[in-house]
Amino acid sequence: MLIACGVAVAGLLVGAGGEVWKAKAADAKPLLTPAGPVAAGPFKPEWESLETQYQTPEWFRDAKFGIWAHWTAQCVPEQGDWYARRMYEEGSPDYKYHVEHYGHPSKFGFKDICNLWKAEKWEPEKLIQLYKRAGAKYFVALANHHCNFDCWDSKYQPWNTVNVGPKKDIVGGWAEAARKAGLRFGVTVHAGRSWSWYEVAQGADKTGPLAGVPYDGKLTKADGKGQWWDGLDPQDLYAQNHKPGDKPDQAYVDKFFNRVKDLVDKYQPDLLYFDDGVLPLNNISDAGLRIAANYYNSSIQWHGGKNEAVMTTKGLNPEQRKALVWDIERGRSDRCEPYPWQTDTCIGSWHYAISVFENHRYKTATTVLTTLIDIVSKNGNLLLNVPVKGDGTIDADEVKVLGDLAKWMDVNSEAVFGTRPWLIFGEGAGDVSAGNFGERNARAYSATDIRFTCKGDTVYAFILGWPEKPVVIRSMAKGSPLVTGDVNNVCLLGADCKLEWSRTDEGLVIKPPAKQPCESAYAFKITGLKANPAADVSNLPYVPKALPAAPAKGKAASAKAKVTPGKPVSQAADGTLKLGADAAETHGSRIKVEAKSGKPNLGFWDDAADWAAWKANVTQAGTYEVSITAAAQKGEYVGRGNAPANDDDSRGVAPAYITRRQSAQDRLVDRVPDDRPGEGRNQAAGRDHDRGPPEGRRRLEGHQPDGGHAHCM
Repeated sequence: MLIACGVAVAGLLVGAGGEVWKAKAADAKPLLTPAGPVAAGPFKPEWESLETQYQTPEWFRDAKFGIWAHWTAQCVPEQGDWYARRMYEEGSPDYKYHVEHYGHPSKFGFKDICNLWKAEKWEPEKLIQLYKRAGAKYFVALANHHCNFDCWDSKYQPWNTVNVGPKKDIVGGWAEAARKAGLRFGVTVHAGRSWSWYEVAQGADKTGPLAGVPYDGKLTKADGKGQWWDGLDPQDLYAQNHKPGDKPDQAYVDKFFNRVKDLVDKYQPDLLYFDDGVLPLNNISDAGLRIAANYYNSSIQWHGGKNEAVMTTKGLNPEQRKALVWDIERGRSDRCEPYPWQTDTCIGSWHYAISVFENHRYKTATTVLTTLIDIVSKNGNLLLNVPVKGDGTIDADEVKVLGDLAKWMDVNSEAVFGTRPWLIFGEGAGDVSAGNFGERNARAYSATDIRFTCKGDTVYAFILGWPEKPVVIRSMAKGSPLVTGDVNNVCLLGADCKLEWSRTDEGLVIKPPAKQPCESAYAFKITGLKANPAADVSNLPYVPKALPAAPAKGKAASAKAKVTPGKPVSQAADGTLKLGADAAETHGSRIKVEAKSGKPNLGFWDDAADWAAWKANVTQAGTYEVSITAAAQKGEYVGRGNAPANDDDSRGVAPAYITRRQSAQDRLVDRVPDDRPGEGRNQAAGRDHDRGPPEGRRRLEGHQPDGGHAHCM
């Protein structure tokens, strides 16, 4: 029997019997619709309306590079990302730090950290000038994080920076400074997952002198009498008036929608980013569709009939990328995408971490620039977070990175901004694994790596390492099917000497000058050739091929897609079959068996074409009841469950998993005819990101209490 699956599975436990797998759809429950109006206009809160009408604005395609301040009260302790959650996880480094520096979370919770945030040295105009000098064409401010604290004069969230902590409109200050400097302005929203993200705050220590004493996550307004927060309701911040595992209710959906609408109406952002898979509150509410329609229609009103809005989310399938801009967190695409997209990454931790500065572990300008060029060559933009301290300043190492970027931009900016992809994105060996968090597997670039951009018939060829010998651009060889005409000039941006070059059957051969014009990523400007849009570029040997995702730590990566065979699984004496990830056959270019906290699981599953299968020896007929242990993609829900995921891979936190036996009405049934026990074959429906579950898709109800990495789908 071969069992194939299109959802990520760390382990599968089934009962006796079965051959032909079928999925019985769960009873459909209506999505919660938020109470709040959608701006009038042509866009309707429906996928078809968004996909058929939306066009990415030219400003975004021209901009290429944005800088982001991922700045909230979580930067005050200077311990990095997710502090507001991890401080409630007994025994974690953040819990220990919190107890030592602030007190026990039953007495001093994250609400109190919010009040410590003063932003007393924040000078937005000064910072924006540094970002602009570094090449940023748009600036993005964090409006709220999963901690649920709004960084603006929020009408619907009393826990905001005007009422508590800084006593300043942070978003408003950023917006004014960015627009004064001529930059486009964006905001990011992460509060769609606060409902489940904060559930740890309902807990208590299991050991020690305060064992059993509840943390502050269930406090109410009445508990604040005589406290600094008297008159505020902690439940507006923590949103924990529910049992862990419950899905968000109508009040939560309404409040989230109204907060986003208030943010959009007040600041009229050019870009609206959501840290969610597909849409915020996906599979719970249609709030995401309504937010998109409202935002696009509002933009049309702001801009005299023209939609200038960019809304980004993650985990989009190819059709959904027509409606929204696809965002990849700490990763990239491995090909030139047909629609504009964006990478969001950071030079350090998402929230400020003093240890990164003390150990000088920020990304270098060279890493940032080669990443930017690779992304731009593939029709993408780079949004780079430069972490800000709680006081509103950045450290000396960050200033140096920005300065190094500025020096490079002085020489090479014409080859980046306002460009478009060429016929092929580059030449050289494979370099990245596509998808979220793929950057950690990216190899260093060298002089053999070439990336292209263009403006009309002018082509820019970036050499991503300084060449010690002549550069050979094979796609521009004599007789190349990609181009017509002949080269009439080649120059190196920033160089003041005439170059020696020739065009041969091997390629365009360029002798580099003796002196480097900049510190990294060197741009040759080539004119005279005309691209042949009819050329077949699908199998050119010199175009970088997609890399498979890295396997488990300590194992060598394969250079090409392959099937990893699994060993047949036999039934236990009680008739159960445990189909672990380590027994799976993996099919595709990226899916891999890896191990987190000693548990094998199927990771790096971000290509819908990849799939997994198990061989099982079945000797008992009957009905199988299925339970699946799975980790959700960052920001997505697994079935109807609420599954936040860990978005700070730098801390090395292993994912937790959902394990729950399905209810009778949501059961997967595999029926083996009594006369046909033994081996069989079934190809179950593959994973997809469609708006509804296709026939055969396994749907789960479950709750993920801890974070899971985005590469586990």
